[in-house]
Amino acid sequence: MPGVRCIRADTDGGQPGGGAPRVVWLTLGVDPRVISVCSAAQRLLEENRPCHLVWDPLTGDIAQLLPIVRAGCALGTPETIDYAPDVLPHRERGVNREGRLCVQIGVLSSPRDPFTSYQMIGLGNILAWLDSWQIPRRWPAGAPVPFRATARTRSRALWALGGHYGASQVPDCESIGPGGIDIDQIATADTIGRELPEPALTGPAPIRLGPRVPHEISAAQSLSAAAVRVPAAAV
Repeated sequence: MPGVRCIRADTDGGQPGGGAPRVVWLTLGVDPRVISVCSAAQRLLEENRPCHLVWDPLTGDIAQLLPIVRAGCALGTPETIDYAPDVLPHRERGVNREGRLCVQIGVLSSPRDPFTSYQMIGLGNILAWLDSWQIPRRWPAGAPVPFRATARTRSRALWALGGHYGASQVPDCESIGPGGIDIDQIATADTIGRELPEPALTGPAPIRLGPRVPHEISAAQSLSAAAVRVPAAAV
């Protein structure tokens, strides 16, 4: 992703399979005011379960751990970064490789505290990157369920359609995040394009025309038949 720091993982989920491209929003079970992007990324790398991006929605800090064309390893693993050596190594789930792209975004947040209630600084840049890879901004499974709400069936038919999903909507996963996020804010967020510098001028500066402004002509300035002189040759 252009313009973000790269903390390259030593391992990934391999070559993605076929199918519609998709993106999964994960929460890492942390408070962004306490844990930094670098610290969260380091824990994921130590446990060989990298996602593609780690994002702090309060500061806009983003780290990329994997190329978008490689599969991640976060789906199907615990959705927190708490130290738990008794659950290592994590069993890799095949769902990580489903879709020709399966982008995993780890957000510094928790299911209790939906990240769409934050400023979400940097969201426009993330969406512009996903849009450039033609991942549709649709949520086939609807909005993820809020924290402690009754879980819904993780439909494989809806998963196969591609688009945006919460981790709680992914088959073969036990995640409950990202909680009750407002998917409309993500679907309709503005993207921020990069401005290209203007080329240097080698000749005279061009004339820049402004917008056309209507001009009113007063009655005193209007032409009357008596005020028009017609040349004799034209008669």
